[in-house]
Amino acid sequence: MVNAEQVRKVASLARLKLTEAELENARQQLAGILDYVAVLDDVDVTGVEPMAHGAEVANVFRSDDTQPGLNRSEALANAPRTDGRYFLVPQILENT
Repeated sequence: MVNAEQVRKVASLARLKLTEAELENARQQLAGILDYVAVLDDVDVTGVEPMAHGAEVANVFRSDDTQPGLNRSEALANAPRTDGRYFLVPQILENT
């Protein structure tokens, strides 16, 4: 059984601010998920070889050929803001 405190902890870790109604809804949903996982624990997998993927996966590689890149003026040509040498972007970190 999932209790409200556990849901608050998960919401905090996910940086979610949930109302009491949302907490109760999330509690019910998490309980349902855990109940389903418990059902999967009862599945007999005797003789089933472990695998990393449910379907066969194959990598498709291309040759690693070098190609000419853009020069600085071409790279900055469509930039919304530039100082002529670098892209200028808004600051996203706070000064502490």
